[in-house]
Amino acid sequence: MHFITDSLLVGNSDDAREPAPFVSGLLLVAGEYQVQPPPWVSYHVIPLKEFAAVDPLDLQHAVEWLERHAPSGRVMVCCRAGMGRSVSVAIAYLCCVERMTYEDAVKLVSARRPGAAPIPNLEETIREVQRMRQKHKQSTEPYDMPADPARRPL
Repeated sequence: MHFITDSLLVGNSDDAREPAPFVSGLLLVAGEYQVQPPPWVSYHVIPLKEFAAVDPLDLQHAVEWLERHAPSGRVMVCCRAGMGRSVSVAIAYLCCVERMTYEDAVKLVSARRPGAAPIPNLEETIREVQRMRQKHKQSTEPYDMPADPARRPL
């Protein structure tokens, strides 16, 4: 298990099976594993394929889950080895939520998780997720109606 930030960790399948007591959320991104986390851990699975590019919708889903859970505790993203899919999701979270550049996020994750190997086309996929998030944000922002001239105070 490796701390990326104070609230974001990456780990492998063993870490997922037996999370540390301070872990409050577990995002398993390896579809080939199943774990039964302790009852105090919020748990979610997004089955990503090893060594393969990620569907932007799956990556967006992972980022949104982390965005909901990271502020309230420590969350850990796990895959088989804790070096590919998990670090890729961590990088996406740092780019999309913490607003780091891709290069800075990769540098941070690589420094904190030696051997980190982001999945193919990750930077492009993150850009697509950022576009989807921006589009969603724009569609849900309240629209300020122009003042009605008939209702202006005299």
